[in-house]
Amino acid sequence: MLKTRIIIHVSDAKVSNDPADVLTTYSLGSCIGVCLYDPATKIGGMLHYQLPDSKMDTERAKKKPFMFADSGMKIMIEKLVSMGAMKKRMKVKIAGGAAMDAGPKGFDIGKRNHLAIRKILWKNGMFIDAEDVGGNSPRNMYMNMDIGDVTIRSGGLEKTL
Repeated sequence: MLKTRIIIHVSDAKVSNDPADVLTTYSLGSCIGVCLYDPATKIGGMLHYQLPDSKMDTERAKKKPFMFADSGMKIMIEKLVSMGAMKKRMKVKIAGGAAMDAGPKGFDIGKRNHLAIRKILWKNGMFIDAEDVGGNSPRNMYMNMDIGDVTIRSGGLEKTL
């Protein structure tokens, strides 16, 4: 089967129910990539967010809700459910949250992003099935929509979550 790469940019999300799609995002540094996948319906989505909480900048959140973990996840979950996915069946895989040198010292955005997604998932009765977070290297993330497997590439290495 010929695969179609669907690119998710920073502060963006995409959903799919096409088994030929590979949802892809690049350069997850302190950002977090979240993959949600319902294996029964083969419906899934990927979010690439930069910041933990839309309350940090409500005006920007109105224009770019996928920039933030809370507003981005709310929209993505609602969209997946509207397509027929069930929240309680969704597999959750995340990557990113690295300690990058960019940004103010002590801000530790990677850790804050990781804590934010865990809290949001918990409030939704969802749990992380696999993750590759922290460290100092950026990651690329790929989710095959046919079976929902997630591959992480970082520093020339590849692993499946």
